Amino acid sequence: KGKDIIKAEIYRHSSNTMAFGIYASERSPSYRFLNLGAQGYVVDGVVNFFKGNFYVKLRTYSEKQKTLQAQEALARRIEAMLQGPAEMPDMLSKFPDNGKKENEETFVNESVLGHQFLNKAFKANYRIGNDDVSIYLIRSGSADETLRVAKAYLSSAGIEFDINETRYVFSDGYNGNIFLAWSGDLMVIISGLAKDQADIAATYTYDILK
Repeated sequence: KGKDIIKAEIYRHSSNTMAFGIYASERSPSYRFLNLGAQGYVVDGVVNFFKGNFYVKLRTYSEKQKTLQAQEALARRIEAMLQGPAEMPDMLSKFPDNGKKENEETFVNESVLGHQFLNKAFKANYRIGNDDVSIYLIRSGSADETLRVAKAYLSSAGIEFDINETRYVFSDGYNGNIFLAWSGDLMVIISGLAKDQADIAATYTYDILK
């Protein structure tokens, strides 16, 4: 109305995971979060949320309270129109809660930790003692594919693969120490811990892979 304009954009992605990935890449834990779709937030004239395969972005430059309220109301009307579950990706539930930083989970579609052979990873950030730690989860779709990726990672680090071993710790260039483990089609990568903190890595790995 007049100069008070609200712009709404609706993006349809190939999956709920991809919609979450783009949404998560643009959020910050400092935003005011809403019970909107799977999750939404408000910040400085912006209302963004995702639901199912859809990522929705609304923007206004108006500072009028009436317009901002209308913007949230419009977001809820759009949310009600869109099909799909108002749920976070299932993989996020595998991250242990202990030490996890709230609303910092992301999805890395390609080149995880800078490696072309590591793709489609969910990432969560943790504060463990005085350390900032990141945990990556990669579900490959089959145990054979997970094994192939693990071998590629170990080879890139100059580590000899042992058919009887599914847990390794090694140095990965600019990424520092890496704790790598897998079971079936699920791989866990932990960065940010020292080699003498293997017991911590083992605890988190066990909670995820059990």
